Amino acid sequence: MPATAPTWDPAQYLRHAGPRTRPFTDLLARVPRLPGDPPRIADLGCGPGNATVLLTHRWPTARITGYDNAPAMLERARAHAGPTPGGGHLDFTPADVRTWHPAEPHDLILSNATLQWVPGHDDLFARWADTLTPGGTLAFQVPGNFDAPSHRLMRELAGSPRWRHRLAGVLRHTDAVRTPGEYLARLTALGLTADVWETTYVHLLTGEDPVLDWVKGTGLRPVLDALDDDPGARDAFTEEYRTALRAAYPAGPHGTAFPFRRIFAVARKAATA
Repeated sequence: MPATAPTWDPAQYLRHAGPRTRPFTDLLARVPRLPGDPPRIADLGCGPGNATVLLTHRWPTARITGYDNAPAMLERARAHAGPTPGGGHLDFTPADVRTWHPAEPHDLILSNATLQWVPGHDDLFARWADTLTPGGTLAFQVPGNFDAPSHRLMRELAGSPRWRHRLAGVLRHTDAVRTPGEYLARLTALGLTADVWETTYVHLLTGEDPVLDWVKGTGLRPVLDALDDDPGARDAFTEEYRTALRAAYPAGPHGTAFPFRRIFAVARKAATA
């Protein structure tokens, strides 16, 4: 996470809930059978909880806890908490991914579009692998689009003479995530059987300035926070960025195509004989 975690707006984040949830469902589709009965599951960086609920469909009897350090996200997520239709239980609690350590073994530890905010997150894999039950799984998905125009233009603008004194060090760079090969090497070095892949989704977004609307819920949050005490500056930056995005992602007859690369990993701990 950045030195100061962004202020999250659940309503803005959920404006694109459909395409944001697609990678989560694709990640779940590759998770193998879990050993526990009922399984114990942790969702690290659960956000508003709309995706965490999908875990109850895949594992109806599971005991599932969603963790997040954003009070606004947790408040929204807790609307989903309680007994689940299949006999399991879903709850949400505050935690920082950097220091989270489970009090009991887990059958599945997963994280969806969160670890890119955590510098050195691959150093946490060993701790999490140790807490997996035999046959348990560590699964995560992170954006791999830090060199895409949406992020590159944001960094270039933040580093321009007009803005660099206000925004130096605010934004993440291309090293926010590892390459698929680096994730594979780190996970297999821990003795896990890993499946790592990448997918580029091409979302067709509608509405006025839909790419700007998308990043207002995620990548632009640190800039909006840094300029929050100066509404005029915040609006000026947003307008400059809006103009750049319109050129990079022109609207077509049916919407605006927004390519978005993501990196996935599913790593399984060996089962006992």
